[in-house]
Amino acid sequence: MSARVVAVFGATGTQGSSVVKTLLADGRFVPRAVTRNPTSEKALKLKELGAEVVQADLWDVPSLKNAMNGVEAVFGVTDYYDPKNSAQGHTSEMILGKNLVDAAVASDVKFFIWSSLPHSTRVSNGKYPNVYHFDNKANVEEYIRDSNLPHSILHTVSETSESVAMFSFDLGSYNHLTLSPDSSSYELTVPKYDPNSPQYITWVERDLGQCILSLLKHYQDSSAGILDETLYAVSEKMTYTEYAAVIQKALGKPVHFVSGPSCGMQELDDMYEFQSEFGLYPHTPIPDPRLERLGVKFNSMEAFAQEELKKSLLGQRNYLSEQLTK
Repeated sequence: MSARVVAVFGATGTQGSSVVKTLLADGRFVPRAVTRNPTSEKALKLKELGAEVVQADLWDVPSLKNAMNGVEAVFGVTDYYDPKNSAQGHTSEMILGKNLVDAAVASDVKFFIWSSLPHSTRVSNGKYPNVYHFDNKANVEEYIRDSNLPHSILHTVSETSESVAMFSFDLGSYNHLTLSPDSSSYELTVPKYDPNSPQYITWVERDLGQCILSLLKHYQDSSAGILDETLYAVSEKMTYTEYAAVIQKALGKPVHFVSGPSCGMQELDDMYEFQSEFGLYPHTPIPDPRLERLGVKFNSMEAFAQEELKKSLLGQRNYLSEQLTK
């Protein structure tokens, strides 16, 4: 029996690496990790884990076809904020997504999974037209449907807010969890976000790979109801005020949510305001019961705070203490 190869694009990113590692652990499919730089540290780590690593550039369609040679399925994701991509203008990500689709059609791929987001301009009736990384991905969805490529659309959450919404360890530039000067409490600050508005959360490292694996295992089963459908890889839905309470329980110190001022980038300000006002998926049950029926066991924010956030913050404090004593 020939190997069931899955080309995973963006393999060294948060989403792609989750997919590669999940497929390796399961063993049913052979992940082909596709990256622009196969000699990067992250790519070499995936190779050490047992993944096949190949080079391709989303701007180079022949390289995409080569990466898809002999594959059964593809996981596609694009990165709007990659400097090479953003330098080409606001629609660059849409072009890259279409390149992936064209290559998949030409390579006779049997199943295509697209990581996407809602169309903020349409959902807001034109109020938020500047959230390009949302609209680009949503526009690729239409192109996929028109191509007749067998597919599933998997809606996730915004990577630019990954330090909260995607449970990343980097408490980065736009979502701040800061310790008070006397170390007695924390402030969680998110720009332009109403404390009573829900956020949609995915623990990518634990849950996205599960979702992809479940789709791959069941796409040939017509009764599963996933082919040519949109599904939602969202672990949990809660307000940032509720999230602060979860962090407080894990850390054992008061945590207060603060709706902050502008982050200094219009697109990101608009993204937060769009999510706060309209919500990412207000008409969708979270978690998606269709994915749960396929065996996906979504993890909770409480588990993340206890198992990862607490450990990450402790590591950061220890590192800072070491630097101060040098």
